[in-house]
Amino acid sequence: MALPQAMTERRRPFQMEEMRDISQAGDRTRLALLAIAVLAAGSVFSMLFSVTTGASDASILDVIRNMTGTETALSARDRIIIFDIRLPRAILGFLIGASLAVSGTVMQGLFRNPLADPGLVGVSSGASFGAVAMIVLGGGLAAPLQAFFGIYALPAAAFGGGLATTLLLYGIATRHGQTSVATMLLAGIALGALALALTGLLIYLANDQQLRDLTFWSMGSLAGATWTKIATAGPIILLSFTVLPFLARGLNAITLGEAAAFHMGVPVQRLKNVAIVGVAAATGASVAVSGGIGFVGIVVPHVLRMAIGPDHRFLLPAAALLGGSLLIFADVLARTLVDPAELPIGIITAAVGGPFFLWILLKQRSRLAL
Repeated sequence: MALPQAMTERRRPFQMEEMRDISQAGDRTRLALLAIAVLAAGSVFSMLFSVTTGASDASILDVIRNMTGTETALSARDRIIIFDIRLPRAILGFLIGASLAVSGTVMQGLFRNPLADPGLVGVSSGASFGAVAMIVLGGGLAAPLQAFFGIYALPAAAFGGGLATTLLLYGIATRHGQTSVATMLLAGIALGALALALTGLLIYLANDQQLRDLTFWSMGSLAGATWTKIATAGPIILLSFTVLPFLARGLNAITLGEAAAFHMGVPVQRLKNVAIVGVAAATGASVAVSGGIGFVGIVVPHVLRMAIGPDHRFLLPAAALLGGSLLIFADVLARTLVDPAELPIGIITAAVGGPFFLWILLKQRSRLAL
């Protein structure tokens, strides 16, 4: 009788520790769900705040009443400003911010590197080269493309450049049906440098007006947001949103290493294929309609990992909500700080995101051994 009692006494600390771990996991889950609920409410508020901020007397209540049909107090001028100019801009800003944040979260999980961002798959550099080529060569070699796509020639060129670069990168990093993440990282750096060199050559050949267009596009803007652009880029971004969240459990497993994830039953190669294609499509569509916008894809995942933990089941939806809201607020600042002029939104995201990211690094440098 003494032996079972001793074994029971020995097992009690382990049982208590297991119960403590379960309790902590439950607390983290509740915290993550609460954070997602707060971020969802914040996303709605950010959109209402965006459509009512600026040269219009309409309040948030006026907009809500008009949208619900309980009251039509808005003038014809205010309705045009809100529903034809500001609302498309807010929706497109939310989609782009969410796309960049989710893509950054997936890339950091896939590469197991907190400094990874969507640019690692070659989308940003390739899209920039495509856009610069269209601006500089639009009246010459690219004239047939410009005639075919019309006003959408620039977004189409940016998307095509990003997609072509990603496919080339994927071909270099894949051998015998297996994609090497390390090779992809190194090849991405090389292709980014090559695209930057070609972009620099085209900029050298550009005239003064083309240089102004290039500068404004490279810093990002939502000034050209329309319902047509939403209809063009929105389906690609939303399709990626429906696919990427299903990678959450696989990304959780791959943090232990590819071999460990494979032995846990995760189809690692398929996970990498879907993640790379999804990130390339979402980021390419975003960059194509807004230009270059930095720091959203690298800062948002960091903030959320500090707040709610590393579980991608909660990180991905939270990243979409926080990234979309932050870009909406950045756009409000961009169009109101120097009113009636407008700042490129990339200046706002870099001015806020750069110092904030440095603060994160300084705060965590002991843990990261920096």
